[in-house]
Amino acid sequence: MKTEKKEETLQFQSEVKQLLSLMVHSLYSNRDIFLRELISNASDAINKLKFSAISDPSLYEEEYNFEIKISIDKNNKTISIIDNGIGMSKEEVINNLGTIAKSGTKEFLKSSNSKSRKDIDQLIGQFGVGFYSSFIVSKKVIVKSRAAGLKHEEGILWESEGTGKYSVQKIEKIERGTEVLLKLREDQEDLLDSSKLSNIINRYSNHIDIPIKMKKIDRTNDRPYWKQINLATALWRREKKKIKENEYKEFYKNFFKDQNDPITWIHNKVEGKQEYISLMFIPSKSPTDIWNREKRGEFHLYVKRVFIKEISKHMIPNYLRFVRGLIDSECLSLNISREILQNNENIQKLKKQLSKRILSSLERLSQNHPEKYQTIWNEFGTVLKEGPAEDLSNRSSIIGLLRFSSTFSEDERQKISLKEYCERAKKGQKKIYYITADNYISAKKSPHLDFFRNQNIEVLLLYERIDEWMINYLFEFEGKEFQSISKNDSSLNSLVDQKEKNIFLSNEKEFEVLLKKIKRILGEKIKDVRVTHTLEKYPCVLKTDQHEISSQMAKIFSSVGQSVPKIKYDLLINQSHPIIRRILDITDDKVLSRWIKIIFDQALLMEQGTLKDINQFVIDINELLVNESFSKKL
Repeated sequence: MKTEKKEETLQFQSEVKQLLSLMVHSLYSNRDIFLRELISNASDAINKLKFSAISDPSLYEEEYNFEIKISIDKNNKTISIIDNGIGMSKEEVINNLGTIAKSGTKEFLKSSNSKSRKDIDQLIGQFGVGFYSSFIVSKKVIVKSRAAGLKHEEGILWESEGTGKYSVQKIEKIERGTEVLLKLREDQEDLLDSSKLSNIINRYSNHIDIPIKMKKIDRTNDRPYWKQINLATALWRREKKKIKENEYKEFYKNFFKDQNDPITWIHNKVEGKQEYISLMFIPSKSPTDIWNREKRGEFHLYVKRVFIKEISKHMIPNYLRFVRGLIDSECLSLNISREILQNNENIQKLKKQLSKRILSSLERLSQNHPEKYQTIWNEFGTVLKEGPAEDLSNRSSIIGLLRFSSTFSEDERQKISLKEYCERAKKGQKKIYYITADNYISAKKSPHLDFFRNQNIEVLLLYERIDEWMINYLFEFEGKEFQSISKNDSSLNSLVDQKEKNIFLSNEKEFEVLLKKIKRILGEKIKDVRVTHTLEKYPCVLKTDQHEISSQMAKIFSSVGQSVPKIKYDLLINQSHPIIRRILDITDDKVLSRWIKIIFDQALLMEQGTLKDINQFVIDINELLVNESFSKKL
């Protein structure tokens, strides 16, 4: 006896026209997600059958091979998505497909804005909101379904053009499960290209653990066959101990399109209130766009193996933007398009957890595999230097990861940790000394280093553009404050031998007259002038007060067009230098004035890297060079 096919025409509930228009035109920014949603629904239908069959094996109906099939009919301009999952009865079809409000619109939108979301069904893999993304590309949607366990003649046919009504009727359906047939709109017919659909599947559904197959034609015998498109496995969901090192490397290279192996990876499963799996990689090579602070690496969000979107700006702080990875959540709240992260508080918690995990991993790597960490620092160290200013909660961890060049090293490689520095600090040394400069050579040959070389005190050499900014956020490490050697520091006296202090003090009086003359000659150009015992190779040096802007910071501000307050320096003259000793004997005020201005300009040139009137400086030097009488005296 044939089943009587009685068609019922029903109205959508909850202002369907307005809501469908919102779905198609507002909620989804990318039309390709329609296929992701339908595949996700099919996957969940299969998983639901597996679960239900535990207590009722007859639901399998002797069909145990699960798959999702996708076929294209170019003549009729349709795409079909077929699964052999749990299927739906007539009541379920009406409840899930006909009552939009029940599956997620107005009531869902109200609920999604509330603080409590425990009672809201998860959207991933449910018919309803995701299903209606079909109308993004379709002028008509047809659904054929039969619930597992029901008779063949109890299949259901559902049809709608998404205009306010739908029809339902019984049909005979031999196979259990659901088929969704999309009649494409004319402006969407490019989706009839099988390679385009394959690319969409690979992007969004590659790691769903059910085979997704597409109907192909064998050119040799002109016969159709089903070809699997997705990998049907999610490496990150496997047990870590069962994943080989080479599998991680190959996954990274394929997933992130990088020809180089990663340096290391971090794989964690977290259970509890926030249940998720994270898999993060640190590349071995810096990408070309590493300095684009708007692009924060690559970090992908999955929910139950289904790719949702790229979320680096939500999940990774700027100073860790070189990290690539993914997070696969079981319970992350999303809005109805799955495209906007709904619960910002949860995202912030995840961000903090991932940041701590990355920093802890880097710390372990620096201790156990210093050569690997050095590679990471060489590639991404300058980016990590942004951390102390950006992430106050993890500042101490970040500071421990910093590496520096040093006067105790023979080359400019940044490989000295602050821990190493403190371990070999001089007895009684209470500060971490550093110098900032435009480049390594300028830092290495700074006149400020004379004293520290003589006293065998290590000085960190900071010569990258970011260093002057970063150092303002480094206050102390293991109880030692950071101190710029280009600024006045009275505590240096505690590091000088008492015998040296006595010699200096006994010679200081003979310079009193000269100091007054220098102050008169230079006038407002300097704040103060005094004798120092901290120099060896240079006749004089300029220093600023502790709380005054440094010369290096002033240069940075100036280079980006910002106004810079005028810096007033203290001029420190080297009591032992031959030029200073000879200047003491000059009685001609005109000659003395020229020499004082020249040694001041020399010090200013070394401090700032430039002079306002470099031509006049050269003229003054040349005049003194041709002054034979003075030259002979020298």
